[in-house]
Amino acid sequence: MDILRPVRVFDEFQQRHKGLAIPVAVLKKFGDDGAGNLAALVAYYSFFSLFPLLLVFYTILGFVLQGDLSLKQQIENTVSHQFQAAGALVSVKALHGNVAVLVIGVVASLWSGMGITQAAQNAFDRIWAVPFKDRPDFLHRRLHGLGLLASLGVLFIVATLASGLVTGGLSKGPLLTVAGIVFSLLLNVVLFFAAFRLMTARTVETSSMWIGVVVAAVFWEILQAVGGIYIGRVLKHANAAYGAFGFVIALLVFLHLGAQLTLYAAEINVVLTRRLYPRSLFGASRPADRRTLEALAKVEQRDDRQRIDVHFLPD
Repeated sequence: MDILRPVRVFDEFQQRHKGLAIPVAVLKKFGDDGAGNLAALVAYYSFFSLFPLLLVFYTILGFVLQGDLSLKQQIENTVSHQFQAAGALVSVKALHGNVAVLVIGVVASLWSGMGITQAAQNAFDRIWAVPFKDRPDFLHRRLHGLGLLASLGVLFIVATLASGLVTGGLSKGPLLTVAGIVFSLLLNVVLFFAAFRLMTARTVETSSMWIGVVVAAVFWEILQAVGGIYIGRVLKHANAAYGAFGFVIALLVFLHLGAQLTLYAAEINVVLTRRLYPRSLFGASRPADRRTLEALAKVEQRDDRQRIDVHFLPD
């Protein structure tokens, strides 16, 4: 009995149907690139960067509210009413400004933020199989990272707030709800276009990125909506201890899924632009398989005088 026959039948079927061959090729290339590990690294730095940012926000709020006990009490009541987990993590009564803490928070935020941009640049260059010799040097990579942090920080906050207002039920009618979703989606498109362009080497043409940008924007909009519903309807009514655990777990899942979906969108760009489909489920029997593996091998070229040739033995 041939136990691999169903696999071979599916392989032949998806190779005859473009609508199925492209998703299979994206999944196969995602595995070839080790994009799951790359997404985990991006999610790690993203999670790590949130706490220095919270420290900066906490300290700035302490400067603003210093001496205003009534406003402190009002904020604490609002936080405790809306989200008990946040009340367990932060005591608003203890807010006070501290210049040293603020400086440490800003430095730590920049350092961890640069970690995100470096991990993202490495992921996108890996997905596009950009050889090391064609990637930006040490200085330009960090300049690109700073530019991305500056430009995307505001866009990310505005897009998240817009999505949160919609999913939180603050809109007063269907028209405002639709307008809020469209506005948030457009902001996501701008955000991901800047990310895809700044995080990818200049050897990759901008015109080849648009499909992945739109797909990533839609993915992120759905993820934001689900996250807003989860926080608004589940964690809001949880007790302080379980709410804090639920918040951290939900945040980790959110960041990991967001990183994975973003890299899947980038893989779609590569597969469509370079026509890396159809792919075989096992081995490298198809031309698209061989082009993919050849490009991955040539990623290791680190000098203009270095050449890497790839040959495949007969089946």
